[in-house]
Amino acid sequence: MSWREGYIAVDWGSTNRRAYSVDAEGRVVAKLEDTKGVLSVGPGGFDRAAAEILEALGDRTMLIAGMAGSNRGWREAPYVDCPADAQALAQAICWVEAGRVGIVPGVCQRGPGADVMRGEEVQALGAVAAGLVPGDGLICHPGTHAKWIAMRGGRIDAFRTMMTGELFAVLRDHSILSAQLAGEVAPDESFAAGVADALGGADLLASLFGIRARHLLGGGRNDAGYASGLLIGSDVRTALAGRAPGAPVALVGAPALCALYSAALGQAGMVGKVIDGEAAFLAGIRRITEFL
Repeated sequence: MSWREGYIAVDWGSTNRRAYSVDAEGRVVAKLEDTKGVLSVGPGGFDRAAAEILEALGDRTMLIAGMAGSNRGWREAPYVDCPADAQALAQAICWVEAGRVGIVPGVCQRGPGADVMRGEEVQALGAVAAGLVPGDGLICHPGTHAKWIAMRGGRIDAFRTMMTGELFAVLRDHSILSAQLAGEVAPDESFAAGVADALGGADLLASLFGIRARHLLGGGRNDAGYASGLLIGSDVRTALAGRAPGAPVALVGAPALCALYSAALGQAGMVGKVIDGEAAFLAGIRRITEFL
């Protein structure tokens, strides 16, 4: 079967798996979504896990992106160096079954700013292909490890990963601040105060301990919101360094996280624009298949 006749697109992450049966016109005609992420598949279990997708969606050509191509996944797909476009990814696909079942490689940059990603590259290229993001736009993927992807001429030109979400989780669960960070986080006054301090150049480490000090001295703010604002504000300040204010930044991720980043971007003089991650992923896979 030719890729132009339709295919299965799989977004296979660490904890979740989403597979889409796509027809010749690019329409999703069936979908499989479950929690059988890469980390839940035991040794030697990937052949069977992939067969489950084909049984559910039909025996078709299949292109897989995400952590299935990592050293913890089905087959390790080597990284493609930046700058990277859909054609470069297509040429470096790791074929499990020649011409029929392939894994999209991740993208890396080497040198002092060494970084890697798997999965976000498909969404970034798809967002441009679908017209959701300009060819020279900036895309942010909030999450455990937030990704900031700079597009230039429709290609992934450079990117940076921030351990924002993971650091907040460590502080909340395993630090002296645990009791203070148990509350809900929303784009409220406490969050805005944290963002403002971070954007203003406040020392992150000292400001974090200040949460403890204010608590002991009877402070009344939402400490979880303030800490989140500090971290996300620091994230945003670093990512936007050298960029002119006012430009839109595309946000791809969970709605609650995107709302926080959008608020922080607004305080930094930028405009956060939430885009459909699923649509971007599907457009990215479709663009890659055009070179197969």
